[in-house]
Amino acid sequence: MQLSMTRLEAALLLSVAAAALLACLGPAAPQYVNYHAFADQRAAWGLPHGMDVLSNLPFAVGGIWGLVTLYRQGFVPGVRHSLALLFFAGLVLAAIGSSIYHWQPDDTRLAYDRLGMVAAFAGLLGMATADRMSERAGVLVAQTVLLWGPLSIAVWATSANLLPWAVLQGGGMLLVLWLACCRPLEGAWGLSLWTVIAVYTLAKLLELGDHQVFMWTGGMLSGHSLKHVAAACAAWPVGAALQTATRPVHNGKLAEGPAPRT
Repeated sequence: MQLSMTRLEAALLLSVAAAALLACLGPAAPQYVNYHAFADQRAAWGLPHGMDVLSNLPFAVGGIWGLVTLYRQGFVPGVRHSLALLFFAGLVLAAIGSSIYHWQPDDTRLAYDRLGMVAAFAGLLGMATADRMSERAGVLVAQTVLLWGPLSIAVWATSANLLPWAVLQGGGMLLVLWLACCRPLEGAWGLSLWTVIAVYTLAKLLELGDHQVFMWTGGMLSGHSLKHVAAACAAWPVGAALQTATRPVHNGKLAEGPAPRT
C-alpha cells in the first residue's frame, strides 16, 4: 500500500487549497439579473416551459442506462465502480432537479437544479482523477465536490455570491483538462477525457447562445434545451469505458464478463 504522496497528488492538494482560498477570499460574483429569462417560454403538452423540461429526459436515460449496466455486471467492489455508480445516479438526480427548476424558474428551484448536478460532477471528476492520478486522489476529489457543492449553493442562496459555485465548476473542468494531458494509469479504464471536454464545451456554448440558437432555428429549439441534450452525452464516454473495462483481452480477443480481480 502506497503511503507517500506523489508529485501529482501534492499538486492536486495545492490546487484544491488555492481554489478554496479564491472561493473564500475572492470578490463576490452576483448571478446576472436575467438568468431565468430563457428563450423558449412555450408550454408543451400542458407542461410550462415544456422543451426545457422535457429536454432533461436524456439525463435520466443516460443515468438509468449506466445504473442498469452496473447492475447487470453484478457488484464489483472498487473505487472506480463506486464513482461510476455516483455519476450515473447523479445524472438521474440532475434530471429531476433541472425539471423541477425549469417547470417554474426561480432562485429557490435553481438550488435544486444545482444540487442535482453535484453528485454527477463528483463522480465524473473522481473517475477522471482515479484514472490518471490514483484511486485515493479520486476519492478525495469526489468527497471534496460532494462537500463543496452544497456549501457553495448555500453561500449563494444566503448571500447571492456565486463565486464558490463558479470556482467549483471552472476548477473542475480545468482539472479534467489537466488530467486529459496525462497518461492513464496501468489497469485504468482509459476514460476519454477529451470527449468529456468536447461535450462540456458544446453544452456551455449552447447555454450561452440560448436566444441566438432559438432565433436561428426559427423558434423550434433553444440553446438551453439543446444544452441539456449535449450535457447528457457525458454518459457515453463513461459507459464506454465501463464496458471496455469489464471485457479483458485474452489471446488477442475481448472476453465477455467481468474483469478478473487483481
